[in-house]
Amino acid sequence: MGKTYERIDGRLRRFIEEQPLFFTATAPLSADGTVNLSPKGLRGSFAVLDELTVAYLDFAGSTAETIAHLRENGRITLMWCAFQGPPNIVRVHGRGEPVFRDDPRFAELLTRFPDIEPSAHGLRAIVVVRAETVRDSCGYAVPHMAYEEDRDLHGRRFSREDDASLSAYFAKKEHIATSLDGLPGLPLPLPPSTV
Repeated sequence: MGKTYERIDGRLRRFIEEQPLFFTATAPLSADGTVNLSPKGLRGSFAVLDELTVAYLDFAGSTAETIAHLRENGRITLMWCAFQGPPNIVRVHGRGEPVFRDDPRFAELLTRFPDIEPSAHGLRAIVVVRAETVRDSCGYAVPHMAYEEDRDLHGRRFSREDDASLSAYFAKKEHIATSLDGLPGLPLPLPPSTV
């Protein structure tokens, strides 16, 4: 049923790049810490950087659990499901890192996402994941669902913000600078966008 792959290429790469939705899972080291599972969408916000490295744009939201967990321990799993076509589930287990807006690598990484306007979504960081294990499984129980289009609500909401107002928005949120479990989250104030 399942198979382990040495790299993300060919059919596997095409599959994950075609999916309009994927999920991220992270957890703190603490045994009683909060496990986080997040859906990620918006066409153009995910990229395969090379055969073992993927990245996605981390946009404004109400918490920063993924960032906090990655800053603490780096562990992350990404998962894609086929809701259309042949059944398939792909998971990338690896080590991730949030690359913040003031990081020298940020501008070059951002060029890997030419099909989306990041400033319209309150871009906080680019999450880069180095795969350690890549596996697929059957997905026989995943239902058929039709993708219609991306919602425009996120872009409409955050396109109104500039760097200062976005930082102020994040500062008001209880779990942006600090995670649910008290770990350091998004560094504030948000560094100015250099792009």
